[in-house]
Amino acid sequence: MRSRLKDNGLYETSRMIMPEHREAWLAQCEQQKRRGKPDLDDQEMQRISEVLVDSYNRVSTVDLILFNPFFEEPISGVIVGLNSARCEIKLMLEDEFRWVSLAEIVSVNQ
Repeated sequence: MRSRLKDNGLYETSRMIMPEHREAWLAQCEQQKRRGKPDLDDQEMQRISEVLVDSYNRVSTVDLILFNPFFEEPISGVIVGLNSARCEIKLMLEDEFRWVSLAEIVSVNQ
């Protein structure tokens, strides 16, 4: 009996986590891994737009790195459309089309 009352008392032997608390704790841990979007300066934005327009005019493949709060998403394709009103590009991947917002683009390589 003496060892049960040592350190944390009776609570030491009766620890238990409710499923709702465990889920909330895991969600909080996942949110802590979240990253912020990097701020791009004007020169980098200008370079990105020049590479995108050049790739569109040449119909050449471009490699993009898109922002995601948890990881960087690399995609590669050919730009087949530019929509300046919505600030989006239409990217043709291997077998599908995808609209990508310019705000999502972190880096571009040609």
